[in-house]
Amino acid sequence: MRLRVEFTTEPFDLDETPAHAVVAREVIQGAGLDAVDVGPFGNTAEGGADQVLTAVDSLLRKALASGATRVSLQVNVTGEDTP
Repeated sequence: MRLRVEFTTEPFDLDETPAHAVVAREVIQGAGLDAVDVGPFGNTAEGGADQVLTAVDSLLRKALASGATRVSLQVNVTGEDTP
């Protein structure tokens, strides 16, 4: 199964990127996922279910430990993995 994750972390700071946002992006960018897109108000990535779920677990733990007070995320099934 392939999944797509979309997420944001809060609180926002328009003057300087908060540590929790940097950590969350680093987790997603380092997770070996496909179609990674990071932006100031939202981030997305796609990949196999195991990879995405492992990345989401790490993202939540590390972002919260780095000061996030809220993490909004959505996970969608986008199709089946091809061997």
